Amino acid sequence: MPVRSTRLIGNAQRWKPGISQLPTWLLCAGLLFGGDVFAASDGYIGSETCADCHREAYDGWQGSHHDLAMQPANADTVLGDFNKTEFTHFGVTSVFYRQGDRFLVSTDGIGGSLQDFEIIYTFGVYPLQQYLIEFPGGRMQALSIVWDARPQSEGGQRWFHLYPEEKIPHDDLLHWTQPSQNWNNMCAECHSTRLQKNYDAKTRRFDTTWSEVNVACEACHGPGEDHQRWAQRESGWEALQDDLGLQVELNERRDVHWKMDVAGSIARRSQPRTSNREIETCARCHSRRSPISPEYRHGEPLLDHYLPALLSDGLYHADGQIDDEVYVYGSFVQSKMHAAGVTCSDCHEPHSLELLAPGNGVCLQCHKGDVYNTEAHHFHQPQSSGASCAECHMPASTYMVVDPRHDHSMRIPRPDLSVSLGTPNACSNCHSEQSAEWAAKQVDEWYGDINPGHQKYAEILQAARLGTGSGEALAGLIRNPETPAIARATALSEIAPYLSNQTVDALVLGLTDSDPVVRSAALRALENAPVQMRVQLGFPLLQDPVLIVRMEAAVILASLPVGDLPATQRRQLAAAGKEYIEAQLANAERPEAQTNLGNFYAAQGERLPAIDAYQTAIELAPYYLPAYVNLADFYRRLGQEDEAVELLQRAVAVNPNEASVHHALGLTLVRLQRYDAALDELALAADLNPNDASFTYVYAVALNSLGKAPQAIQTLQNALILHPNNTEILRALVSFLRDSGDLAGAGRYAEQLRSLDP
Repeated sequence: MPVRSTRLIGNAQRWKPGISQLPTWLLCAGLLFGGDVFAASDGYIGSETCADCHREAYDGWQGSHHDLAMQPANADTVLGDFNKTEFTHFGVTSVFYRQGDRFLVSTDGIGGSLQDFEIIYTFGVYPLQQYLIEFPGGRMQALSIVWDARPQSEGGQRWFHLYPEEKIPHDDLLHWTQPSQNWNNMCAECHSTRLQKNYDAKTRRFDTTWSEVNVACEACHGPGEDHQRWAQRESGWEALQDDLGLQVELNERRDVHWKMDVAGSIARRSQPRTSNREIETCARCHSRRSPISPEYRHGEPLLDHYLPALLSDGLYHADGQIDDEVYVYGSFVQSKMHAAGVTCSDCHEPHSLELLAPGNGVCLQCHKGDVYNTEAHHFHQPQSSGASCAECHMPASTYMVVDPRHDHSMRIPRPDLSVSLGTPNACSNCHSEQSAEWAAKQVDEWYGDINPGHQKYAEILQAARLGTGSGEALAGLIRNPETPAIARATALSEIAPYLSNQTVDALVLGLTDSDPVVRSAALRALENAPVQMRVQLGFPLLQDPVLIVRMEAAVILASLPVGDLPATQRRQLAAAGKEYIEAQLANAERPEAQTNLGNFYAAQGERLPAIDAYQTAIELAPYYLPAYVNLADFYRRLGQEDEAVELLQRAVAVNPNEASVHHALGLTLVRLQRYDAALDELALAADLNPNDASFTYVYAVALNSLGKAPQAIQTLQNALILHPNNTEILRALVSFLRDSGDLAGAGRYAEQLRSLDP
């Protein structure tokens, strides 16, 4: 089965198959160098024009992190020490220096030799500042040695490396000259306004423009030309009266107030929130997401342009707390505040980006102070960290070495889950010398019965991650409308192995859910379902109003023989398939997009386009293993097993510790009847990743098929310790023990299997 391309937006990290099954496309930008490059207007008029009428908002924006998101490098914008300052990281000494008005660094470049590079742009401002360097082909690379902009008293005013504990040689995928550190496709869109990537797939060059170098007014509000025409009553202004000439009106809080419930202690919104315009505008950048369109158009649904990450292992803990760098949105949509109608600007001033009130004040806008801002509630001394709403309900995690970011799921601390699942808890952030058991006991003494809070899915998602999940438990999350949509979608992403007559209704519910995140996840759960089921459930969603859903439907239906379809369905499938291909081509510089294209063409039986896309992915990123694995699988389908072996051996050389590659190579060698070598590879895959039960299962099946039943049975029994509820392992044990004559042993496992799957 092809491996879905995996792209984890944010701080670059090494590829881990199975962390996320996001279909991955990346909207990005290249660069025209030599100053602030203003693109053809397309209705963009610039922030200075906005200031004429919106002076207060403009003045608030000036000096904000949006205003300073990216700037040409000069004496006013560069914060780092370029006074011939040296910095050494794992034996490589870099020197930062100036030549007149130019800022330069001598550091290890392509090939690993020391070279001199000029800093062209600053990137960010606080608590750290990165620096961008121009490369051939319109590429801009982000240097991994960055300036700590914090005061010296806080440990700042120094150079440091983003990967301080790891040697990063020039051929490592995390080296600053590699694609993973490329400004064009990793960061550009969210640090400038109206980015146009202009990537040429034939020449593999970028030629980007922007309207403003930073995040300016029109990055959020959209092009202002029509709004200016309306404001100045220019010709045709009457036709713009309904929407004031704006592509998106961020007016969801107009005439809305929060009224304290007379009988309670928490305010309620005076009228329900009926749209997500403001939240989705912020989510464009403040989310871990995969772009899926060539260009964002203001006012359109978020999922017409991006697919937000789910609560995937490696990004979030099983209870939904932040793990990796996920940029707020995925946390916030889990929160009770989001369910109650809170928007970003209920807490943050949208232009200065500051909180609307200091300290606990922002929370006390809606939560009665005499109930919540008291020792009777938080059991800590006033003004201490334990008395801070954010420290307890929005604990921070530090990313990029010095940048603490608050978890916006706004949850009740659960040290009891730390005891049972190993998830973090806010109490231990301060009481690091105490155990989670101690914290759980304190919470029990203070509050009595555990309040599970709004997020009630930790145990279920953790079990699914460990391969010990229950289909009925996952289905229960999906059926419950109070489960946040992102958690329902995550449950759908885990339910495929557990689909049965008892749980398929949850899948159908997901396909008709009001949230497109849930509908798209439900389609992915159908990917390996029988053809008839995919056709019956998937075809209606080819006409879904949201792009990502149509694209997912196209993927699961790509392998259908179109000649057997009625003309109407052929047109629908062709249209959605065209949208899918266009999304990949919009991100043609990324190996993930090329791999997705290869998978799509391969499913359609398009031999040459599929091979070309896979090979392009490998050329773009020789370390990107899914391209090797999927191309080898396609060679298998074509009967070209020798080519598959050669390709997978190349992949092993790239990363000898990647279990999925050894697994694929082992299966290929089995088909070539090279059994001893095959068993070695399958055993290595199982050893390298014992948490993936499928690797051990396949290894055991191979052992049994080759007459090594006792070894196969022992392998499965060992695996069952890690995966006690894995029905595949249990079925295999029943079969192997029965065939070996151990009917009593087979019966014991059959009873265990029956209890899990009646």
